[in-house]
Amino acid sequence: MGLSLATAERWVRRWERQQERYAVDREERFTVIADLVEHIAASAAHRPLIVDLGCGPGSLAARLARRLPDADIVAVDRDPLLLELARTHHADAARYVDAVIGEPGWAEALTLDRPLDAAVSTTALHYLNPDTLRRTYGQLASLLRPGGILVNGDHLPPDDAELAQIAGHIGRRRAERRRAFAHEDWSSWWAAIAEDPEMTDLFAEHRTRCSPTGTDNAARLSLPTHLRLLRQAGFAHAGPVWQYGDSCVVVAIRR
Repeated sequence: MGLSLATAERWVRRWERQQERYAVDREERFTVIADLVEHIAASAAHRPLIVDLGCGPGSLAARLARRLPDADIVAVDRDPLLLELARTHHADAARYVDAVIGEPGWAEALTLDRPLDAAVSTTALHYLNPDTLRRTYGQLASLLRPGGILVNGDHLPPDDAELAQIAGHIGRRRAERRRAFAHEDWSSWWAAIAEDPEMTDLFAEHRTRCSPTGTDNAARLSLPTHLRLLRQAGFAHAGPVWQYGDSCVVVAIRR
């Protein structure tokens, strides 16, 4: 089921462009996350160990690998098609794991040999319901070393409905100004990849194993809800360190 490097490069490049439609200031968000991980890695007593949750085709893992070439990165995702793109296009960036975050056994599937220094995620954890998210946050707290961090970049609205509407509008307007760089959306990317003969088997496995997801069917828990769940899970400090509209980078520090 292996892909050619040229095919993987083409589809990852198109993925990067279409994602600009949805993640407000996506590249700056990645940079902030890398800054945070680099900061915590400086205090590590060993080679930094990082897990990328919901890695997709390896976008964040590849950027972290370039910033921290001495780090060990474990990247986990449920989608066999996106994982194969990552393994082919970003083969040296991470060790890739096929697992469903939040389901029984997912943390054990990472086969970590030491505590994590950092766990990172972008636009992946919002698909988890509150109970699963609380449990997942608790598992991550147990995997992190004391002082280790969980960094989550996502669209996290305020609790107040009026403020949430305004924050969402600000973010959407920002994204609209950048859509000249994004020539296709989520649905058209998947429709196009389904027509690529080299992707036929992987797309069939994707359809079998992954329920339809996209930008409009997420749980969308509020920022305060995430912070409350993080503190309940055992993180001593949790809060946003970067924000534009409802696009946030949240950091939680393990006790």
